[in-house]
Amino acid sequence: MSRRKFLKNLGALGAGTVLTPLAAKLHSPSLLSPKKNHPIVISTWIHGMAANAGAWEILGTSGDALDAVQKGVAVTESDLTNRSVGLGGRPDRDGYVTLDACIMDHDSRCGSVAFLEDIQHPIDVARAIMDKTQHVMLVGEGAQKWALENGFPKVDYEVPFEEVQKEYEEWLIKSEYETDVNVENHDTIGMLAMDANGRIAGACTTSGMAYKIRGRVGDSPIIGAGLFIDGDVGGATATGVGEAIIRTAGASAVVESMRRGASPEEACYDIVQRLLKKHRGVEGMQVGFLAMNMQGEYGGYSVYNGFNYALRTQDRNEMVDSKYTRTWD
Repeated sequence: MSRRKFLKNLGALGAGTVLTPLAAKLHSPSLLSPKKNHPIVISTWIHGMAANAGAWEILGTSGDALDAVQKGVAVTESDLTNRSVGLGGRPDRDGYVTLDACIMDHDSRCGSVAFLEDIQHPIDVARAIMDKTQHVMLVGEGAQKWALENGFPKVDYEVPFEEVQKEYEEWLIKSEYETDVNVENHDTIGMLAMDANGRIAGACTTSGMAYKIRGRVGDSPIIGAGLFIDGDVGGATATGVGEAIIRTAGASAVVESMRRGASPEEACYDIVQRLLKKHRGVEGMQVGFLAMNMQGEYGGYSVYNGFNYALRTQDRNEMVDSKYTRTWD
């Protein structure tokens, strides 16, 4: 059902009408049957192409969406030339590389890790937290201790790398912190996938903003901000300035907009507009949302031009430019 038709039907009920639980259920777009036999994966930015290829090794053989997103974003974490994800990322203001990640499935099971050091794949730690504990999120020293106790080894090389360390030392001369649209801001890979059985899952991982205050955590590991999945509706993920995304509970807000009848692109647009209305000082601040519903429809929207995402289906493997509200030269 289109959003316009959905809203028209609600209006026809009359002002002041209260839907009974059954009536509300009948009018809910979340009752749409999942699209099956047509796996799909989408992920943020150009590094999503390689990540999607990793996910497709599972999706293309009728594997589970949760395993696919875990494997997919781990490809980006392993790319030590990537300066915004994994241990190749830029450090905080004290010179340490810290990692954040989360994962979530269609049944609302989720795991998250934040402010983690010296572990190559934070997404694997997040999955293990989900599978092995009663918790959702572990952080910092405790997260590292738990990871080591559960078989995740410390890396055996210097972090940050020599090239990254040199850039950091040059930054220290002035210690000025600025964000440039689509340069410093695409600090994440967020991925959403639907498998051949109609199950949806998502994952998000990052090394965070370069030269952040030590201890800062952005939206990426926060369920409901950087990622949210609802197996009745769909899923959403976010990228960009995490503080703005957290303040609007971005990913969950996108999913709730889809629950009310919006298409994935409309839902992303809705929350971008909400963010611009609520957040002061947005000049130069990029935020992008990416969403998928249970029919396998997908879409994205961003504050500024330049946000794109990788798409992989049985017959497509390409980058897609999202729509946007503002232009940045």
